[in-house]
Amino acid sequence: MNANMKHLFSNRGLYLAVLACLALSVSLFGQQEGGGRAGRAPLTPEQQAARKAAADKYAALHPTLATGSSAPDFSVVDEQGKKHTLSEYNKSPILAIIFQCTHCPYAQMYEDRIQKLYEDYTPKGVAIIAVNPNAALAASPGELAYTDVDDSYENMAIRQKLRQLTYPYFYDGYTQVMSQAYGPKATPHVFIFDKDRKLQYDGRLDDSQVEARVTTHDARAALDEMLAGQPVAVPHTPAFGCATKWADQIEAKQKAVKDWQALPVTIEPATADTLKELRANTTGKVLLLTFYSTKCARCVAEFPDLITSYLWYKVRPFNMVTISTDGPSAQADVQKLLDDQHSAGRNLQFASADTAALQKAFDGKTWNTHEPYTVVIAPNGDVVYEGNNKAGDDVLHVRRVILANLPDTSNYAGFASHWANNLRLEALEEKLVAKR
Repeated sequence: MNANMKHLFSNRGLYLAVLACLALSVSLFGQQEGGGRAGRAPLTPEQQAARKAAADKYAALHPTLATGSSAPDFSVVDEQGKKHTLSEYNKSPILAIIFQCTHCPYAQMYEDRIQKLYEDYTPKGVAIIAVNPNAALAASPGELAYTDVDDSYENMAIRQKLRQLTYPYFYDGYTQVMSQAYGPKATPHVFIFDKDRKLQYDGRLDDSQVEARVTTHDARAALDEMLAGQPVAVPHTPAFGCATKWADQIEAKQKAVKDWQALPVTIEPATADTLKELRANTTGKVLLLTFYSTKCARCVAEFPDLITSYLWYKVRPFNMVTISTDGPSAQADVQKLLDDQHSAGRNLQFASADTAALQKAFDGKTWNTHEPYTVVIAPNGDVVYEGNNKAGDDVLHVRRVILANLPDTSNYAGFASHWANNLRLEALEEKLVAKR
């Protein structure tokens, strides 16, 4: 663990106090994966049958370890690249392995519960580790509509830092050898082994992703029984959450990216009226606007992250528009940049060389047109983020602002509040860093 991570983790008590003050008793989540379908037609019986067939296929290809089985050996890496194996935990009478990930909204809402489990049971001698089983590219863009980062190895530490989580979190997404041996159905999925490393419990942590609605603490009950030397009364429960992202799904899951790359890249003129309309944001969606110049290296550098963000969130009430501040004479340069970046959404270019007039038409002020100027406008027209030179440096913050302002879906009620609280944690950490 590096020095920065140690500092962050040492402040977890302060962060938990802040979380309590923020009143996290919001109603979070319904019972099924698929909140990204909000606003779209319900699945037809044929589509439902196809989805079930796909689930059955992957259940057969990746079977779950049976109760009573020995724990398969493993070799996984932490955020510093250090390897960890099964034998490392030989001295612990009980080993709990929780397959967990970063992108999934269900998994996100279990992060603090896993942390509390770790804090409560580690002093009792229980070894608790979390493992990310997912191949990052096996999640389609639409499946990332509720996260600031994907399931790649590098991004796990980012989430741990934001949420101030101290439990060990390892990565198996490169090879999925461990995940293939254990067969987690979803994230989260818990496996609990006794001192002989025989599986005594697998399944969910508890019976509701809405913490306030939990009636049975299944994983805790199993741990308590095992610590008391008693047999586990309920050795298996159904795990729920986001399905494990297996590497053999990558080609199918990246179809949306291929479809995007096949779309034409076009440019429209941005007049004063166009810019006024954008600023008013009467679309009913969260709107991300990025003003840029082809002469701005930073603008070019931030394009991929912004386009990735659009691909993730466009299944929700969200839109992004790029606006070149270069005058009409630079249209060939603008088209080349957009083609190179494959910006197949809505692209505008200042219709006049009078950039100051067009800037004032947008928001009544001027800014450096050779630097990126990024604005996020809420559905009610409020500017919730604006920054010169910030989106490229801090795309995570921009994504978190977007997530905090996207309206909830019936499946994921309260998720905007969850991300608003994450923004407060982010701001608190910035203050702590500034004081050092």
